[in-house]
Amino acid sequence: MDAFYASVEQMDNPALKGKPLAVGGAEKRGVVSAASYEARKFGVRSAMSGYLAKRNCPDLIFVPPRFDRYKEISLKIRSIFFDYTDLVEPLSLDEAYLDVTTNKKGNPSASLIAEEIRQRIFDEVGLTASAGISINKFLAKVASDYNKPNGQKTVNPEEVISFLEDLEIRKFYGVGKVTADKMYHLGIFTGKDLKQKSAEFLRENFGKSGDYYYHVVRGIHTSEVKPNRIPKSVGAERTFDENLSSEIFMLQRLDNIATELEKRLKKSKISGKTVTLKIKYSDFTLQTRSKTLPYYIADKSLILETTKELLYQEKLENSVRLLGISLSNLNTEKNEPLEQKVLTVQLKFDL
Repeated sequence: MDAFYASVEQMDNPALKGKPLAVGGAEKRGVVSAASYEARKFGVRSAMSGYLAKRNCPDLIFVPPRFDRYKEISLKIRSIFFDYTDLVEPLSLDEAYLDVTTNKKGNPSASLIAEEIRQRIFDEVGLTASAGISINKFLAKVASDYNKPNGQKTVNPEEVISFLEDLEIRKFYGVGKVTADKMYHLGIFTGKDLKQKSAEFLRENFGKSGDYYYHVVRGIHTSEVKPNRIPKSVGAERTFDENLSSEIFMLQRLDNIATELEKRLKKSKISGKTVTLKIKYSDFTLQTRSKTLPYYIADKSLILETTKELLYQEKLENSVRLLGISLSNLNTEKNEPLEQKVLTVQLKFDL
């Protein structure tokens, strides 16, 4: 769902259509959550500071996020999915995988199913959608970015290898900017270049991710579509208007963050053993400190007690612009076998 939040805002307020729009904060420490396509022409992107976004696009319009509304729209779209299959794995409010190997419509063509779903989203919700269709989740994900907005791409089984060999390495799902730069220095610019590297070479240079790259470039990705996707962690964080330079000033902020985290845990009926403190410094370097307890917790007082211990664990390297607390090693985690699926559709909604 590229620009999903911005798309919803433009749909709900016709006066915003055709104008450069950013969902997020315009203030100095504000961050862009989503940008309309009109704003993207000026280089405005999600995760960009509101200050920089406004500098790039002086006519940029900022609107505050309305997550309840985005969730409402997301659920409407998801209800359409369930008319076709029960194997729906939401990644977030704006993306989902569908396994349509066996579907409720009895339609043998995943491409036709994707086309029909996209048309229904437009007719019933008012937003356009893009889809990727292929033999596994990795390929469907990559293909979903291929003809957006308002398009779809099918990678048939016999086309998989040639498609991946011609693909730019930065377009591989799981290859971010830092990894792409590293691959460039190693002479890896396309899937064909990546395929020529041995598993040992990739493990040596990319650790555990090396095995992932070795397999996906050969079209192998055995992760199944999981209807009940279980979260690995639950967290909350805050970016501050002014940098904090003392642990004492951080304690009140951490108390508020722990309160929010407790609410989320209790709402989901989740507890965990590992508490992680996230610290982003004024120079944007990131540090995490973790501690695993011998028992599950979800209570604010226990979370905060462990967080304070982590805060004072070592001296701060600089003033701090962001703090976050997360809980992992959850009581929901299960070890489930992976199974290859035949046809997967990955949908991304655009406007």
